[in-house]
Amino acid sequence: MSLPFPEYDTLDGLAIADLVRRGEVSATEVTDAALARVQARNPRLNAVVRPLDAFGRDMARRVDPAAPFAGVPMLIKDLMATIAGVPTSHGTRVMQQVTPGHDSALVARYRRAGAVFVGKANTPELGLTPFTESEALGPARNPWDVTRTPGGSSGGSGAAVAARIVPIAHGGDGGGSIRIPASCTGVFGLKPSRGRMPTGPDLGDVWRGFVQEHVLTRTVRDSAAMLDATAGEDVGAPLSCPPQARPYLDEVTTEPGALRIAVTASPFFGSRVHPDCVAALDDAAALLASLGHHVERDEPVVEGQQLARDFLTVVAAECRADLAWMGEQLQRAPRRDDVEVATWALGLLGQAFQASDYAASMRRLQMAGRTCGEFLTRYDLLVTPTLGSPPFPIGALQPSSTERAALALLGRFGLGGALKAAGLLDETAKKVFGFMPYTPLFNVTGQPAMSVPLYWNAQGLPIGTQVVARVGDEATLFRVAGQLERARPWTGRVPPLD
Repeated sequence: MSLPFPEYDTLDGLAIADLVRRGEVSATEVTDAALARVQARNPRLNAVVRPLDAFGRDMARRVDPAAPFAGVPMLIKDLMATIAGVPTSHGTRVMQQVTPGHDSALVARYRRAGAVFVGKANTPELGLTPFTESEALGPARNPWDVTRTPGGSSGGSGAAVAARIVPIAHGGDGGGSIRIPASCTGVFGLKPSRGRMPTGPDLGDVWRGFVQEHVLTRTVRDSAAMLDATAGEDVGAPLSCPPQARPYLDEVTTEPGALRIAVTASPFFGSRVHPDCVAALDDAAALLASLGHHVERDEPVVEGQQLARDFLTVVAAECRADLAWMGEQLQRAPRRDDVEVATWALGLLGQAFQASDYAASMRRLQMAGRTCGEFLTRYDLLVTPTLGSPPFPIGALQPSSTERAALALLGRFGLGGALKAAGLLDETAKKVFGFMPYTPLFNVTGQPAMSVPLYWNAQGLPIGTQVVARVGDEATLFRVAGQLERARPWTGRVPPLD
């Protein structure tokens, strides 16, 4: 199929904006090119769950050509981030027609940066899973192999960027939800430091500060320039991060010098790691050493099993609060059939915990932040696999039919079934943490972390490498990411498209 503006597939966001700025292509032409790719490529991926044809074309007509991302097509994840006048489903059935009256602070900054919103990206229900397979929106699929997951919870965003539908897509990361899809789909994804990004005007510290929003991109420079355009003071926010010394875009082309880098394949929250992920880590370590860095095996020592339970405690409590918030939006009490059975069971569990359970969990999680902070006083960076395995087949991480039936039955008994639900959810949690044993720790600690696409396995599936820095030190991450991108360019690797 012949698509308009064929160069579009090879350009990143900054390159497109430069063409718009110089008048070589109009923002409307670029928007039409993106929408044509939604129509052509999305049916096999289900990455875009709400195309915004008329909305996007109207934005394109109003673009400021001087903006850094003038006319650049972008997806907004269908969770948290709100676009005035566009429904936000949060991956649920019941919220699909609830329409916010204002932009969230981050979306307003995307507008000012010149981005054009061409659709909403697929997400799991309430962003709770590292795969994107909600009952409401259907599974998003990986463009490298459509039988496999693109990860989650920003799975639609990762799939769309990898498939060249858009060069940039919004994501949110509460346990790895930018880094996980970046690894699964072979794109670049960075979770900023806690407090770096705005959460206003409707939210404070999301999931007690675990969640940070940013973008998934094909190039490092797009990520850096978008962080320059959107990070910064968020009036009234409960958390803040010191401002960067200079533009992050400048860091991408700055050599990092010889860094002291710790490398580990030991999982923090799980027990097993697939050999492909270890191979990807070893490959990255060798590349870093060849670039002049001092690389050695070491890791922060944390009580992973306990921290996994503590993390689940906080997420369950937040899930219960989300269900109550949904009821407020719907102007009625939340009902069991409003959400998926696992979501309702997780909410029951959150209701069953005592306030002291929550407080104790947060104390232990915060002490893990102390441990990891101290560890990175001895190193500049920590490098791990991003995930514990290559992308799973669609459905592999879902509760089994037996588990689902049991959760549905227990859901009828309110708090009386919560402890039994906890046992069933524990089995599901083991599978989930086995897939993502590395990423949640750095949501807990607040440290910036990125997934870099350096490796593809024998099946042609991308395997990401995670790089973690000190709180507030995205600059070092961008320097190293730029160095790695120059040493081993990945943007030429393209999944099957048309």
